[in-house]
Amino acid sequence: MVGLFKENTKIALDSIRSQALRTSLTVLIIAIGIWALVGVLTLVTALENTILSNFASMGSNAFSISQYDFSSEINQNDVEQKVNPIISYPQAKAFVEDYKYPFTTTSLSFTAASGIEVKHDIDKTDPEISVLGVDENFCTNKGLEVVKGRNFNSFDIDNNNYVCVLGSDFEKGLFANRNPIDKVISIRGAKFKVIGVLKEKGSTFGNSQDLRVLIPNQVARSLFSAPNINYDLDVKVNNEQLLDAAVDDAILTLRQIRKLSPVEKNNFGIERSDDLRRTLLDQVDFLSIIGWVIGLLTVFGSTIALTNIMLVSVSERTREIGIRKSLGARKSTIGWQFLTETFVISQLGGLLGLILGISTGYLIAAVLNFKFSTPWLAIIATLLTTIIVTIVSGLIPALKAAKLDPVEALRYE
Repeated sequence: MVGLFKENTKIALDSIRSQALRTSLTVLIIAIGIWALVGVLTLVTALENTILSNFASMGSNAFSISQYDFSSEINQNDVEQKVNPIISYPQAKAFVEDYKYPFTTTSLSFTAASGIEVKHDIDKTDPEISVLGVDENFCTNKGLEVVKGRNFNSFDIDNNNYVCVLGSDFEKGLFANRNPIDKVISIRGAKFKVIGVLKEKGSTFGNSQDLRVLIPNQVARSLFSAPNINYDLDVKVNNEQLLDAAVDDAILTLRQIRKLSPVEKNNFGIERSDDLRRTLLDQVDFLSIIGWVIGLLTVFGSTIALTNIMLVSVSERTREIGIRKSLGARKSTIGWQFLTETFVISQLGGLLGLILGISTGYLIAAVLNFKFSTPWLAIIATLLTTIIVTIVSGLIPALKAAKLDPVEALRYE
């Protein structure tokens, strides 16, 4: 059996070499189908790993309060849809003071400015920095890790110290090849001492999370005064079993602060980290389904193309089949010859598609700062797909070749 396989493989390779152009086009057709399938699955795997990694640091026991629910859509044509008022500083401060649910920590923050230029001595950044006003609980509640220096403490916040924590990109730009700790930066003329650097977070939907400066809330309010500043509240529950009750108590507390009557709907949004993660993963699963559909449709087309090409090959080599049969070749030998040829072509296409798909997924993941890992699902899908293509595309031509009458085959011109 092994010898027969080697002989058929040699004949198949000789046939492939003799029809290089046709074989190359067939391999390319199969590779495109595998490329589409593997590329999407690789990218989906990287995106899923990134989402799980980002939310792992926060855990499933945190929730945030903001002006709107992140997952909701405001229908401007709906006359009953109300525009939620901002969460003002007095309301946010009142929530921090009034919300005393056990085993919870609350942070108050806001985006003070975007597109800001930061200076150090004679060096300066591009005007692309975001400045956030935060408190001592912000990093912990947001799952941010300070890898150099230290985080804010209550003394920094209560005394409005001019200190800051930088995103990781500052070590690649403004402080390249230098330790930024204890250095002084300038933001709109105000001097801040660097006390910490955050761990790299990458980009979220194209927005870099590493080009930002965190400063104490009151300092940020004094430097970036603007009307209608919207504040965010983040709550971390240390006991996950109390999460539901903590959310309910937070809703009740903010409703009282905003003086909502019992019949009025909430005019703010609550986002739980586990709900948001589940929503994003559902979207990722949808992308995965789209990838399978696109890939399988393309593979279906390549299967038809390969079947037709192998049928043409059988017709062109009718005399060869007749000679082999007259020399004693059995039907199974002839059938295995063409099935082996189909297998070699489909495997070449599958290998090329796999390399292109993983490379494409890796490049896109690198550009979007997704966390890449070996896409085992895509590799298994490639193996199964090429086997199916081989069986479907090779079986009909192989059976046709095996059933040829040797006498009629020798007469074929």
